Amino acid sequence: MRLAIDQVLTGHEPYPALAVDRHWTLIAANRGVMALLSGVDPALLQAPVNVLRLSLHPGGLAPRIANLAQWRAHLFARLQQQIDRGADPVLVSLLNELRRYRSAAAGTGEDDEAPGGVPLIAPLELRAEGLTLRFISTTMVFGTPLDVTSSELAIESFFPADVETAQALRPV
Repeated sequence: MRLAIDQVLTGHEPYPALAVDRHWTLIAANRGVMALLSGVDPALLQAPVNVLRLSLHPGGLAPRIANLAQWRAHLFARLQQQIDRGADPVLVSLLNELRRYRSAAAGTGEDDEAPGGVPLIAPLELRAEGLTLRFISTTMVFGTPLDVTSSELAIESFFPADVETAQALRPV
């Protein structure tokens, strides 16, 4: 299983992709993800790394997310769906924690709802090196898992949402 995950992540390069468990704990990430983590508080990168915390914590990616209110609403909606399906106390606690975060870049907090509600596709707009990189994401789950551990894994793959992002991430 781990070999298959690593092949998918590597095959998605140069674009970011990562594997997480049901609690959003990072299992593996490709070089595309690692390149976007400069400036993140090193404490957030200590194992176990929770990718939602890494995304929304003021010491994480939050100050660099250009559409933070929309991205927060998108992540909160996904997390709430998981909670609604299984009432997992770990996920409930995580959602409560994330709701307390406020973006250092935006000052006092955003609402948990993006203007106009949560769209079908929520792009991630990430400021990096003077550019705003725009991504859409897809999630892959293992449909015929042989064990519970495999059924709880997901791969999140980020694709360029515009030509500028694709060009910025292409190897030179």
